[in-house]
Amino acid sequence: MSFSELFESGFKKRNEDHFAAIVKIAMSDNVIAEEEKAFLDRLATRLDITEIEYKQILKNYKTHPLNAPLSYNTRIERLYDLARMVWADDIEGPKQLRLLEKLCVGIGFNVKNVKYIADKALTLAHDKLDLEAFTDEMKNMNQ
Repeated sequence: MSFSELFESGFKKRNEDHFAAIVKIAMSDNVIAEEEKAFLDRLATRLDITEIEYKQILKNYKTHPLNAPLSYNTRIERLYDLARMVWADDIEGPKQLRLLEKLCVGIGFNVKNVKYIADKALTLAHDKLDLEAFTDEMKNMNQ
């Protein structure tokens, strides 16, 4: 296997694991709502998840580990996706909030700040900010 193939396979695996993490949020109430399904479909396309992989992940989403991104920008982008998933059906349930906090830790945010980060992310997602505005707000929250 060449170095580029090794890199591509690792990148693909991280995308699959990220997609599975978002499926976990969608499945937190054991039902994928129509809005959540539409979001998952768009995200699968963006993450290069094939239809076969999509079905396998839906079936086995609990078996995928959470892989923390090394880059802070990537971490915020993943948080953006996760927070939007929570708000996909405009319902913030306590179970979904707890799961988002766990996923925040899983993607590399500090345990001490996770409640604040999750709350801020949910507020920004509720306000329907785009990724650039979300990123700016998250980076400026400590200033």
